Amino acid sequence: MVEIKKYFPELQPAQYERFDALLPLYLEWNQRINVISRKDMENFSVHHVLHSLGIARAIQFKAGTRVLDVGTGGGFPGIPLAILFPETEFLLVDSIGKKIRVVNEVANAIDLKNVKALHSRAEDLPGKFDYVVSRAVTALPVFVGWVKDKISAENRNSLTNGILYLKGGEFEEELKQVKMSVKVFELSHWFEEPFFETKKLVHLSSFKSNKFSSKEKN
Repeated sequence: MVEIKKYFPELQPAQYERFDALLPLYLEWNQRINVISRKDMENFSVHHVLHSLGIARAIQFKAGTRVLDVGTGGGFPGIPLAILFPETEFLLVDSIGKKIRVVNEVANAIDLKNVKALHSRAEDLPGKFDYVVSRAVTALPVFVGWVKDKISAENRNSLTNGILYLKGGEFEEELKQVKMSVKVFELSHWFEEPFFETKKLVHLSSFKSNKFSSKEKN
């Protein structure tokens, strides 16, 4: 996990140990349950772990923050974020039960206490969260429809409560259909690897306390 130490040099030894444990765990589980393209496993650290941690460049979650990861697949971005923010509560959900099995097994193997994983659709979940995170599971307007009622109005962090969505390519037409305030962060501003040249983090919020204008670019 050279890239993690490169961009996050301030972590505790136990956190680095958890990050180091991820690749062998996912290699093992991926042989049984295909949650990551096997062709992409050689890029695991950058394409999956570091990509997930792009969210941590935009916000440092305060203790007690509640985060919902929708369509988590094998646990991304939720598991890397949970390692980075041990005092933040993460609920990881996916509609495919075998993927949630992998999430639970990985979280247990690295003794990750701040993660819960459920086989569920986002629409069926009770409760509110400070943020909903995801890695491009569907078009933005569809995703907003799934989770817009899951976001708490009580802010405790530097970014207004809302959606933090990792997405690549062009999606201006999708943003035009979303009735929320938007800020787009370019991951290439933070990470120098070529993979991030087209990768972005979209922050969506419908709360009036937002300090940025619609479609402002960072």
